[in-house]
Amino acid sequence: MGTLETERTTTGWAARDPSGVLSPYTYTLRSTGPEDVFVKVMCCGICHTDLHQAKNDLGMSNYPMVPGHEVVGEVLEVGSDVSKFRVGDIVGVGCIVGCCRNCRPCDSDNEQYCLKKIWSYNDVYTDGKPTQGGFAGSMVVDQKFVVNIPEGMAPEQVAPLLCAGVTVYSPLNHFGLMGSGLRGGILGLGGVGHMGVKIAKAMGHHVTVISSSDKKKVEALEHLGADDYLVSSDAEGMQKAADSLDYIIDTVPVFHPLEPYLSLLKLDGKLILTGVINTPLQFVTPMVMLGRKSITGSFIGSMKETEEMLNFCKEKNLTSMIEVVKMDYINTAMERLEKNDVRYRFVVDVAGSKLDQ
Repeated sequence: MGTLETERTTTGWAARDPSGVLSPYTYTLRSTGPEDVFVKVMCCGICHTDLHQAKNDLGMSNYPMVPGHEVVGEVLEVGSDVSKFRVGDIVGVGCIVGCCRNCRPCDSDNEQYCLKKIWSYNDVYTDGKPTQGGFAGSMVVDQKFVVNIPEGMAPEQVAPLLCAGVTVYSPLNHFGLMGSGLRGGILGLGGVGHMGVKIAKAMGHHVTVISSSDKKKVEALEHLGADDYLVSSDAEGMQKAADSLDYIIDTVPVFHPLEPYLSLLKLDGKLILTGVINTPLQFVTPMVMLGRKSITGSFIGSMKETEEMLNFCKEKNLTSMIEVVKMDYINTAMERLEKNDVRYRFVVDVAGSKLDQ
């Protein structure tokens, strides 16, 4: 084991202002300690939240900001008290790199709901240094927030699972929706949605994709294996599908009405919100009352669920559908993501990119 007493510098691509344009930025990694893992980043997925944060859509961005929270890398060095990882391990880092460890969520393996959680980027670590994400050459992360990648899984395929994959797996797990034979809906077919179809199908569910147009119908049915496809503006089709679904995972990250989708749920059905939206949503209460339906939310997943999800995907041979790009394409990729012009997740080949130009 090496020593982690000296600070290191690394180069990432950072947003400097709400334009969201990223460019090379060299910075000092936070001071490391005995529980830390020094990771050389191999690749990192691009999530819609990266776009929100880079452009200050949520009104809480701090610059310079290096986004990226779907990180896969190689362990180069470990602290003296690190027991879970060794040099050479391929590991993953997701949305969170710290928590208080003594609240109810932390004590129940739900640290993603800790009120003092520390985000992988656009946050401040316990030592007062800003956190920076995975669009960079390396990271230093507490071992609690690092996961081993199962052997045989391709790093670029795994990266989107660390956010998109666990975002779907966690609510299905928590709400007891993992049994076969359920009928589920996936609203929105992007990075999270396409993994929702794959994971739900692997659990034995009958899966209906719900979208605003029929542009992705062939892909949903033939490439992803969905059973049905609904266009939300097709009044006749929506009426026929009323009262048919046990749950809907709503992945749409922009404002949209909820009432059309509530009508699709059976008695005790759940509409599970997973998209980050900065404007209020609305519905009339009878849509929920007359069916004892629930509107609930779920946020990524715990470290325990992340490990379970990775093992599930390995067992079921599930992969994400991705487009791999170099870092110098990152701004174009962000523009395309904003237009939903990607099938279905961009992954940056960080190790294969020149970061300083």
